[in-house]
Amino acid sequence: MSFNKISVVGLGYIGLPTAAVFAARKKQVIGIDVNQHAVDTINRGEIHIVEPELDMDDHEPDLSYIESASKAIAPVLKKGDLVILESTSPVGATEQMAFWLAQARPDLSFPQTHGEDSDIRIAHCPERVLPGHVLRELVENDRIIGGMTKKCSDAAVRLYRTFVEGECIVTNARTAEMCKLTENSFRDVNIAFANELSIICDKLDIDVWELIRLANHHPRVNILQPGPGVGGHCIAVDPWFIVSQTPEQARLIRTARVVNDSKPEWVIDKVKMALANFLIKNPGKSAQQVKIACYGLAFKADIDDLRESPALSIAERLGNELEATLQLVEPNIEALPQRLSRHEHVEFDFAQDSADIHVLLVKHREFRGTFTVRDAAFVIDAAGVTQG
Repeated sequence: MSFNKISVVGLGYIGLPTAAVFAARKKQVIGIDVNQHAVDTINRGEIHIVEPELDMDDHEPDLSYIESASKAIAPVLKKGDLVILESTSPVGATEQMAFWLAQARPDLSFPQTHGEDSDIRIAHCPERVLPGHVLRELVENDRIIGGMTKKCSDAAVRLYRTFVEGECIVTNARTAEMCKLTENSFRDVNIAFANELSIICDKLDIDVWELIRLANHHPRVNILQPGPGVGGHCIAVDPWFIVSQTPEQARLIRTARVVNDSKPEWVIDKVKMALANFLIKNPGKSAQQVKIACYGLAFKADIDDLRESPALSIAERLGNELEATLQLVEPNIEALPQRLSRHEHVEFDFAQDSADIHVLLVKHREFRGTFTVRDAAFVIDAAGVTQG
C-alpha cells in the first residue's frame, strides 16, 4: 500500500497541519471540511483558526461529526483503503465508525465481520500534540496506533511512517482510544490538585506559588501550577468521555472535572470582592466608572486558541454581571469574539496604566516580568503572572 493519495476530513487545528506534513512528503492530499470559510481560506493559501470538533452535550459524547464524516466518505471507499479516526473519542467510537461505514457499503467487507481478510482497514490513532508546537510534535512525538486487526495496525503504521520520526506503538483500537483519554485525565487530575490547593491557601492566607515552589524541592513531588480553570478542546472535555461510560468507577476523574470547572467561579468572586473594596476605598467613584482589565483570553499561554477557555468565560461573566468598564488584553488575537465586542480590546501597557482592578488570567510572555501597577491590593493573579 503506497498511500499516494490521502484524504484528510476536518481541516482544523490538527487536520490542517496533518495534511500539510503529508503534502510536504510529496503525497497528494485532498482536504475536506464542511466549513466554507475554512475551505476558501485554505484554497487562498492562508490559514484559519477555528474548527468544530467532537462536542459534548451535558457531558455526553456526541458522535454526530464522526457519523457525518463516515457517511461522507463511504461512497468513495474501495477495496484496500485505510480509514483512520484521529479525533479524540470515547471508547468504542472506532468500532461505531466501522459499523456506519459497513451500513453504507454492504458491497465491501470490514474488520468487524471479516477480520484480517476485510476489504477496508480501520484504525484509531489519536493526535497528541501541544498547541503552538503542532507541526514539530506531529513529526517528533510517538504515536499510539490501534487497528481493529493486526493488518489494520500494520497499514496505519506504514502511513504514519511517512512523516513520524517518533515511535509508532501498536495496540488495539479500544486501548488507543482510552490512552488519549487517560493522558488528558491524568493532566486534569493533577491540575485540579493545584487549583484546589490555591483555594485552600487563599483561605489560610498562604502564598500558593511559594508553597508549590517549596514542595517541589522534594525529589518525588512535582505539583503543577494553578490557574483560572482548565480549557482547550482536550483536557476540559476528554475526562467526561470516561465519566459518561463508567460513572460509578470514575469518581476521582469526575471530582477533578468539578474542581476545575468551578475555579472560574472562584476567580469571579475574587473580582467582585475587589470591586466592592475599591468602591469602599474610593467613595467618589461609581461602579460604572471603575475599569477592570482582564489579561489573557486564550485557554493557555502564548497561543490564540480560545476554545473552552476559562479566561474567556470569566471575561464574559464579568462583562454581563458587573457595571464596570471591561478592558480586555489578548495580544494573540486581532479582534475580540463577537460576544465580547462591546468591550474594549486594549494594549497591555494601556491597561496597566488606566485600569483600577487587574485580573491576570493567562501567563502570556508579554505579561511575564513586566507587570507593574499602582496598587497591588487590586490585583487578582489567577495565573501566576506576578511570580515571573
